[in-house]
Amino acid sequence: MSTSENATDATGTARAARTVGAGGIVPDTKDWTWVLERPCAECGLDTPKVVCEDVAGMVRANAGAWVALLAGDEGALRRRPEPGVWSVLEYACHVRDVFRLFDVRLGLMLDQDDPLFANWDQDETAVAERYGEQLPGVVAGELAEAAERLAAAFERVAGEQWRRTGTRGDGARFTVESFSRYLIHDPVHHLFDVTGERV
Repeated sequence: MSTSENATDATGTARAARTVGAGGIVPDTKDWTWVLERPCAECGLDTPKVVCEDVAGMVRANAGAWVALLAGDEGALRRRPEPGVWSVLEYACHVRDVFRLFDVRLGLMLDQDDPLFANWDQDETAVAERYGEQLPGVVAGELAEAAERLAAAFERVAGEQWRRTGTRGDGARFTVESFSRYLIHDPVHHLFDVTGERV
């Protein structure tokens, strides 16, 4: 997973030849903003073609898939598939926190003129919050709640609000519209990470 704001909201599984970081995870240092320009060959999501008004429903559907996964065997959910790769539970905790983070950032974009987003180190958060030790049932409820809050926030966006902007710590600039498409790739890609199923 990514280790700095340069790839804070990133997704990805290409971890070979990287140094293992906090929590035994190989950081993903890619800048995934390229998904706004072309389809993701890994998960199959054609992000440039995502309609921003559809993102709320996509968030809800994605959350439903995570909740279903979290109803599985607890031991399996906690097991990392290989060293340096998050378990299903850890990925689910990350997705929950991404939904929470994007809800905050969306609010900033709607309330302020071109806000600068505070940095977020997702690997540091995973270690500090002990993702691998959390209870799957609790995470499922929190993830569903965070997804619903974010989906409802996107549903309230209208007209010129889609053109409002915000800037990430590495200088990447988003409109609410591009932000919505960038957001949905993250949990969709992570679902592919754990299931191997492309969209």
